[in-house]
Amino acid sequence: MLESKAMSDMTAEVGHPRAVVGLALGGGGALGAAHVGVLKALREHHVLPKVVAGTSAGSLVGAAFAAGLSIAKIEEAVLDADWSTFGRLRPTARLGLLDSAALLDTIDRLGGEPLIEELPRRFAAVATDLRTRRAVILDRGRLGPALRASIAVPGMFSPVVTGDQILVDGGLAANLPIAATHHLGATFTIAVRLRPEWEHVPVVRSAAAIAELERRPDVLMIHPDLDGCSQWSRADVPRIIDAGYAAASTALHEWKTQQTHAA
Repeated sequence: MLESKAMSDMTAEVGHPRAVVGLALGGGGALGAAHVGVLKALREHHVLPKVVAGTSAGSLVGAAFAAGLSIAKIEEAVLDADWSTFGRLRPTARLGLLDSAALLDTIDRLGGEPLIEELPRRFAAVATDLRTRRAVILDRGRLGPALRASIAVPGMFSPVVTGDQILVDGGLAANLPIAATHHLGATFTIAVRLRPEWEHVPVVRSAAAIAELERRPDVLMIHPDLDGCSQWSRADVPRIIDAGYAAASTALHEWKTQQTHAA
């Protein structure tokens, strides 16, 4: 587990001065750019997450934030990323069709080889163990392999093998990593859910689970409006960032209004 540091001019405003605010960033290819807009809204509302967990694309943005990169730098990296590389087939390792080297530049911007437990903020990337089909919370060890595991879409990227685990994209088991933020010590989680089709569970069960989360007092759900946005194209990234900002701003304003009325 990790230690955290962040923009020192921000304070968490979540009902209790000792609240540990967590940020759960879901997966979804280029749709993960919405997380940058969410970070902008959090900054404007003076909400400072102390722990961050991310799945797939959410792990990349989350790691950058946990590593202490400015939101401007994170946005620059997201805008520069070539999301179309996810669709460029090229034979490589036996269990993967894509050469993940195209993503290494992005990971290098996050520091490449630091230990997760030494990042300024507590952080976890979520992957899936291909053997058990269960989520694996990666909160210790080298950052690079953890991110590679979290984004390793089966059939597109080679898995990350560690011990007896074969780790692939976390979206197969936990596309919305709320459990990981709790594991890191969060008492209140702001969760950013991208497109539901990225959640590999039956639709009815997924809808019921989300409805339950919406009722929980320790979870604030954010649903960016991403209709018509492509998860593989750079062209839509600015609009996706704006959608994340708009959804988070609305959700935070409504939540604060509810807290004021309840006081």
